[in-house]
Amino acid sequence: MLKKILFTILCFCSLTLTAQQPDSLSIKNGIDNPSILSTHHFGIFSSRLNTNFKYAPPQKTTFAFNYTSGNNFQPFVEAYYPKNHEIRKQLSRVKWHNRRFNFIDQETTPADYLNIVIDAVIKEFRATVNIPINKQHELGITLRSYLITKGKYPFSIFTSDEGIEWFHSNAVGGEDPFGRRYYGLNQVNFRYFDRNGNTLQLNNNDFFIGGLEFNHYYYPKLSLSTTQNIYLNFGTHLGLNTSKYNSSIDVGISANAIKKLTLKNNHELNLAVGANLLRKNIINFKEVIDLGNNPYLASLEGEIEITKYTKKGNYNAFGINYHIQSRYNKKAEGEYYRLIGKWQEINGGWQNGVYTLYEPLSSWNIIYTYGTPKYLLTLFIKEDLQVNNAPDFQTGVSLKIPISK
Repeated sequence: MLKKILFTILCFCSLTLTAQQPDSLSIKNGIDNPSILSTHHFGIFSSRLNTNFKYAPPQKTTFAFNYTSGNNFQPFVEAYYPKNHEIRKQLSRVKWHNRRFNFIDQETTPADYLNIVIDAVIKEFRATVNIPINKQHELGITLRSYLITKGKYPFSIFTSDEGIEWFHSNAVGGEDPFGRRYYGLNQVNFRYFDRNGNTLQLNNNDFFIGGLEFNHYYYPKLSLSTTQNIYLNFGTHLGLNTSKYNSSIDVGISANAIKKLTLKNNHELNLAVGANLLRKNIINFKEVIDLGNNPYLASLEGEIEITKYTKKGNYNAFGINYHIQSRYNKKAEGEYYRLIGKWQEINGGWQNGVYTLYEPLSSWNIIYTYGTPKYLLTLFIKEDLQVNNAPDFQTGVSLKIPISK
C-alpha cells in the first residue's frame, strides 16, 4: 500500500512538471534555501518551520523537490520521573548521573516511565509548490514523507554507519565513543515507549506521509529596501500531520530579515537572521504519541552567503548557516529525572535518547547553490556539533524549477 502511495506521488509530480514548460526563474532572489530541517526522530512527525530568506515572492510559480538523509543514533535508555515532590527535591540536588531512585510500585513510589532507542538512517522527501499571489504575498504548499532505512551503500554513502565510523577511525583519530560498533552497524532499531504507555516503532523500509504544510509570507514595502537593501518578511504557518502516531494540526509564525551588499567583481554578500515559533498539536484528531511535552518549538537561524555571478548570468553561492531550536521537553523535568542505560558497555552518550530532549538542539549547515534562469540546484551538509546524534550527520539536495509562464 505504501509503495502505491509513493508511486502515485511521483506520478503526480511528473505530470505537473511535464504539463507546463519551464520558464525563467527570477535570478537570485535573496538566499533561496531548500529545507535544511534535521531528521530528528521526534521532529519528523511535526510540521517544523523552515526560515525564509528571500527578498520577495517568486515571479513565477515554482516547484521544488528536496531529498535529505540523516543518521540518527541513540542507545537504549530508560527514564523515571518521580511524582513525589520531596523525592524530586532530593534528586535535584544531585548530578543527573549520580541520582538514585528505586521504583517499587505506583503506590509506594509513583513515577512516570519511558524508554527510547533510535538507530536508523532517515530519508526525507519534500515536494513544494510556491505560488506568488501578488508582489507582496506568497503561498507555499509542501508534502513531506519519510523512509526508514539501514543506510547501506550506495544509497547512504556519507550518512551510513560505515561511512561515519570510517571518518571517526581515519580522520579524527579515534573510535566513536557512543557504541555504534558495540550495537552493530547498518541496522534499524527505532522504538519509543512514552510515559502514557503508547509505543512508536518503525522498521526497515517503513514509509509514511508526514503531512501537508501551508505557509503564507508577507513582504512589506519598506523604504529600507531601496535605500539600504534591507528586506523583511513575515510568515503564518499551518501544518496538518497525517502519520498514525501524531494525527494533529500545528500552527506557527515567523519573522525574517535580510541585508544585501553588492561587492566588486560581480560578487554579492547577503546577511540574514530569522526567528520561528511553532505551537505543536493545537488540535489532536485522536490520541497521539508524546513527542515532547513542551508545546512550543522556537528556533533562531542566521546565515552568511557569498555569491559570484558568471558572465552568462548564472551564479554560484556558498552559505554558512547556524540553526538552534528549543528543547522538546520541559526544562524542569531535567532537574529530577533518573536515567538508566548501558553506561558500563560504552564510553559515553548512552543517556542522549532522553538527555537531549531537555537541551536546545543546534547545528551548522554548509550550503552550495548553483542558479540559472531555468533552475536552482542546491546541496547542503548538516553537522551536529553538540554530538547528540539526532542526527549526527545529514546531507541534502534540492532542485527547483518554474512551472508557470
